[in-house]
Amino acid sequence: MEFRTAGDPDEEDIVYTDLSPQDLSERLTKMGTPVGRDAIAQWLDDAGIRRRQIRKDIPGGEHPDRDCQFERIAELVSQYEIAGEPWFSIDTKAKEHLGLLYRKGRVRGNRSFEAFDHDFPSWADGVLIPHGIFDPKANLGHINLGLSHDTSEFACESFRRFWNTFGHRRYPDAKSILLTCDGGGSNSASKYIFKYDLERLSDSIGLPIRIAHYPPYCSKYNPIERRFFPHVGRACSGMLFDCLDTAVSLMRRARTRTGLRTTVAVIKRMFETGRNATKEMKNNLRIVYDDLLPKWNYVANPQT
Repeated sequence: MEFRTAGDPDEEDIVYTDLSPQDLSERLTKMGTPVGRDAIAQWLDDAGIRRRQIRKDIPGGEHPDRDCQFERIAELVSQYEIAGEPWFSIDTKAKEHLGLLYRKGRVRGNRSFEAFDHDFPSWADGVLIPHGIFDPKANLGHINLGLSHDTSEFACESFRRFWNTFGHRRYPDAKSILLTCDGGGSNSASKYIFKYDLERLSDSIGLPIRIAHYPPYCSKYNPIERRFFPHVGRACSGMLFDCLDTAVSLMRRARTRTGLRTTVAVIKRMFETGRNATKEMKNNLRIVYDDLLPKWNYVANPQT
C-alpha cells in the first residue's frame, strides 16, 4: 500500500487508499505472500480504514452575526422553557415523489422492490411536501404532508392545523409560542409574504408567535434537523412511496428508544405559487421587531 495510500496534508490523522481488499490480496499473492481478502478487510477495519462517504461538515460561509444570533436563540428558548411556554422547531423536508420511483436506502426482504429504470418526475403519481414540527421538550414530532407546493401559506397552514389538533391540548395555558426555523424557503426571513401569512396564523390561533431564524449556513443546527428528520428518513429508507397511505404509514414509524414519537397528517388543499406581498400588505404589517438583530427576531401579535 506504500504508493497507493494518501493522507490529508491539513489533517495528518486522515488516511485513505483506493485499493480494495481484493486488490491487496491479489498483489500480495503475486509478491509471494498469499493473504485472503477477508483477513485484509479485517486488518483494515481494525486500523480504522473503512469505507466512508463524504460528510458535508464544512460551512459554506459564516455570517458576522452568527454567534450573536445563536446566543439570542438560546436565551429565548431558556425564557420560554422557564415560563412553561411552548417552543417548536419547524422546517420542510426535501420533496418526495409518489409512485414507483427509486428511493435510496436498503431494507431486509426476500427480494428487491422494483421501480422505474429512470426517475422522471413526469412518471410520478404526485408529490409530497413534508413540513415538520418538532417539540423538543416533549420529544414529539409531527409531519403535515402537502400535495402541492412549499409556500409560506402552506407552512403557516401546517402549523395552524398542528396547533388546533395537538398543540393547544398539550399546552392549554400557553400565552405565546416560539418557533425556530432557518432563514429561507417557505419561512424566509427576507420575505414580507411570510410575515403577512404569519400574522394571519397568529390571528387564527389567537396567540403571539415569536420567530427566531437561524443565521445563513446554519439551518443544520435547528433541532428538527438533528433530532427528528434523521429518524423519519431512517423509517422510510429503501421503501417505495407507491401511494400516499404507504408514505403516511412509514413516516409514522419514526421513533426512538429515548421516546420520540411521530404523528402524520395530510393537507390536500392546493397552495398558490408566486405570491408576493403588495404595498398595502407591507404598510399594514403589525410585526414587532426586536432591537437586537430585527431581521431574524420578531413577533406577530393577533389583532384580538
